[in-house]
Amino acid sequence: MGKKEYTSNRQYTDEFKIEAVRLAASIGGNPAAKRLGIPQSTVTNWVRRSKAGTLGEPGAAPVKRPVSELEIENTRLRRELANAKLDLEIVKKAAAYFARESR
Repeated sequence: MGKKEYTSNRQYTDEFKIEAVRLAASIGGNPAAKRLGIPQSTVTNWVRRSKAGTLGEPGAAPVKRPVSELEIENTRLRRELANAKLDLEIVKKAAAYFARESR
């Protein structure tokens, strides 16, 4: 009755599976599955396969990026966040202005 239907035959990357197993280890399998929007049984199977050492292919661990590349991305994300905060501040001021005008 309250059962969710999931699309079958979904393909996940090995990196996604490994990260899902890490998330499941930190917060639990069911909350991880809900957060990722995938069936809980899928996460459970990945955890079981990870413990058995059969999850993904050899060398399928997440790719390590150079620190400089991460710093560049971090800087870009900080700039993007600052712009979003500025936009939000402008929208708040505009909303307050129009709220005063409508009285």
